[in-house]
Amino acid sequence: MLNAESPTPPRWNLSNIFPALDSAELRAAIARCEAELSALEVFMDRCGISRTAVAPSDAAQAALEGYLAHVNQLLAHYRTIRAYVFAHVAGDAFDLLARRLLSEIEPLGVRLRQIDVRFSGWIGQLADALPTLIANSAPARDHAFYLRETAAQSRYLMSEAEESLAAELSLSGANAWSKLQGTITSQLSVEFSRDGRTSEKLPMPTLINLMQHDPDPEVRRRAYEAELAAWKTVEEPLAAALNGVKGATLTLERRRGRRDPLHAALDSARIDQETLEAMLSAMQASFPAFRRYLRAKAQRLGHAGGLPWWDLMAPVSRHVRHYAWAEARDFILTHFASFSPRLAALARRAFDQSWIDAEQRPGKRAGAFCMDVPLVKESRILCNYDGSLDQVFTIAHELGHAFHNDCRHAAGKTELQSVTPMTLAETASILCETIITDAALAEARNPDERLAILETDLIGKTQVIVDITSRYLFEREVFQRRAKAELSATELCELMLRCQKETYGDGLDERYLHPYMWTWKPHYYYPSLSFYNFPYAFGLLFGLGLYAIYKQCGPTFVSQYEALLADTGEATPAELAARFGLNIREPAFWAQSLGLVEARIEEYLGLLEVIGPDDSPFHAVLDSAA
Repeated sequence: MLNAESPTPPRWNLSNIFPALDSAELRAAIARCEAELSALEVFMDRCGISRTAVAPSDAAQAALEGYLAHVNQLLAHYRTIRAYVFAHVAGDAFDLLARRLLSEIEPLGVRLRQIDVRFSGWIGQLADALPTLIANSAPARDHAFYLRETAAQSRYLMSEAEESLAAELSLSGANAWSKLQGTITSQLSVEFSRDGRTSEKLPMPTLINLMQHDPDPEVRRRAYEAELAAWKTVEEPLAAALNGVKGATLTLERRRGRRDPLHAALDSARIDQETLEAMLSAMQASFPAFRRYLRAKAQRLGHAGGLPWWDLMAPVSRHVRHYAWAEARDFILTHFASFSPRLAALARRAFDQSWIDAEQRPGKRAGAFCMDVPLVKESRILCNYDGSLDQVFTIAHELGHAFHNDCRHAAGKTELQSVTPMTLAETASILCETIITDAALAEARNPDERLAILETDLIGKTQVIVDITSRYLFEREVFQRRAKAELSATELCELMLRCQKETYGDGLDERYLHPYMWTWKPHYYYPSLSFYNFPYAFGLLFGLGLYAIYKQCGPTFVSQYEALLADTGEATPAELAARFGLNIREPAFWAQSLGLVEARIEEYLGLLEVIGPDDSPFHAVLDSAA
């Protein structure tokens, strides 16, 4: 186990959750979870908790309180087991024991879904009596938001038998397709030569990092070409997986009475169509500013038109700083402390106790994520650290998720009180990332270094505003077309290109876009959560809005902010925003947050004027080279 002082990025330590995958402790925990599931099912049978059998009013309160106690404990056990096993799968797709165990515990998740359906149908039948039940029961009052939301959403359920069958079939249907995508993309490696002479086999995440961040434009171009060629070899099974997931989702949402999958996504996000349209319209109005940024970057890198895809995340400054792991850790801890000692203490725990798996290696999942581990009240973070400032921002972002989890744990929230929509799940991560971005800008020693930091910041914001919109448009049309027929890999690539052209416009070179972005983004393959894209934009802009309030109010903001994070499972985004005087249904709120981004773009363009052209062959790239 590498510690935080090692020059090599660390792997996470999972041993305080369970000693090992083949340990008696994990096996006992799985058996206990199965026993708790059976006990809850017996309890529900005895109390008549089902959609078709409404308990008498004098028994409903005892049934409700018993259910809440049972299910909160059960969810904590199951989510801890699943997080532990999934951590092994995400860290090593070649680990056959981990994959077998994940398959073994998935039926427990199916039974949990079946239990949830039974309870939801029962609560829906008791909707008229619910206010009285909540008023007369302390546990019900504690879970009032969950109960009201569950009752409202119960109208979108199939019959209990149909929902039960759908849950069971998901293991060999949509969930199987989703797992296939994860396995294929995690195990894919590519022969690549950095120096043009000797080649090595690189995991796909490493190749993608080279394409995005390598300082040599020739390496970036060849990595881009190698990446597209590699995706071509697996496009057919991935297209089949995407068609399988989206087809299953369409069928189920139609049978549940939804108008479309977006309807379900909006309810899951706890926002309405008006809020989504207000945000999207403000985002689209900002595209010209992002395109000016991209064209200016293209000109600096020697391109006559827009940027080719391999230069979308390229550095523009010769003062590109590489952060050793210990440097990244210290930088984050120092500046988190300036915001909140509690945030800094949480981050220090994460570094010191090896919550973070940052090493790049074959079989490891690409990207980054943070998982809550309820029984130990900790989080685990996966990233693929390459020393770039972008990866420093990524660590800060994921630590924000861990802080969000910690605020809920510290407030004593139950599992049912902690169900946070994606729209609010990004709040802490965006604010933490913004803290580190502002700190890096404040410490910039010269205009060229400031330009490099702004570049990293704008790359991320371009992804969340412009690219996220392309992903939203792509997924929306995939659903529309999948309702009529399956889409071939060629059609998916053509659609991806069209959506990129619609959003990036002349900011990118249309000859060199990325038709295979649909292959490796796992969000498209989540059966239970469609449109895992617009909530990122919501989180960015909501987080920026809150950060602007922090800059005005100072330390007095922090306690209110921590209370907001603790309450994200018990209120809507609109209600939580109103605590700070924000109206998310008004386009003006979103435009104000986007104005902060556009100001960064204008500063970036001004710095380019001050610094002047970069004639270094290090950056000059001729179109003919492509």
